[in-house]
Amino acid sequence: MNTSDYKKGVMYIIASAFCFALMNLFIRLAGDVPTMQKCFFRNFFALLISVITLIKTGTPFKIGKGNTKYLVIRSLSGGLGMLCNFYAVDHMAISDASMLNKLSPFFAVIFSVFVLGEKANRYEWAAVICAFIGTLFVVKPSFNFEAASSVAGLAGVAGGLGAGLAYSFVRKLGMRGENSMIVVAFFSGFTTLMLTPNLIFNYTPMTGKQWIFLVLTGLAAAGGQIGITSAYAKAPAKEISVYDFSIVIFAAILGFVFLNQKPDILSVIGYVIIIGTAVIKWYYTVKKYSRTA
Repeated sequence: MNTSDYKKGVMYIIASAFCFALMNLFIRLAGDVPTMQKCFFRNFFALLISVITLIKTGTPFKIGKGNTKYLVIRSLSGGLGMLCNFYAVDHMAISDASMLNKLSPFFAVIFSVFVLGEKANRYEWAAVICAFIGTLFVVKPSFNFEAASSVAGLAGVAGGLGAGLAYSFVRKLGMRGENSMIVVAFFSGFTTLMLTPNLIFNYTPMTGKQWIFLVLTGLAAAGGQIGITSAYAKAPAKEISVYDFSIVIFAAILGFVFLNQKPDILSVIGYVIIIGTAVIKWYYTVKKYSRTA
């Protein structure tokens, strides 16, 4: 890998993080639209973009043999994780919700043991434990599960868990040679269909302003997906994934400027623990691969 590709990979992944932070902001600015309705339109617009991309690139929509069941599990876990993340974004500071969603790499370590048969070493398990400790500072559990803050915090953690499981199956599909755009299109189509009955029977009328923010949500999500895909095409995940945590900085700035949200000191301590753990894990991974290269 040359220096130019590495720099491009870093720029792409930071741009992706910014787009996903914008997505979370637009979700919140869409107001009192039900969470499931927000998710429907986010995936509907992503489906349109992925289908147009497949058509423009001349990629046939053909699923690899034996991959359908993995695509379904990836879509179910990713869809449920997304619902939980959207709920968290609607009910807590967007920087907190973004941080909890970024627990997905740590959950992926756990799921990789069962899904991929990979063995996590003691350093990776230590990272999972440290990330969990950081989570406690962000969620601040009161063990009063009727409290809105507790429910939102648990939803945020569940969102990261769902995303971690989904990423494990994305990795499995990649190892089986499945086209990445097919994975994106299948996920978008599956979740759109999954949420359609709720839209039909529980549709809530939206204002022009809410429509605009939901369209912007879809565009920002597409930008984030394109950015992260481009980033990992330029540089290995082990070398640039740590920059994905810049979403927390972007979300904190956007939340302060547009929503007057200020993370409390406990949340900031949680951010430091989780991001610090991610940086150490990244450094350890890079050093390990450089020794074996």
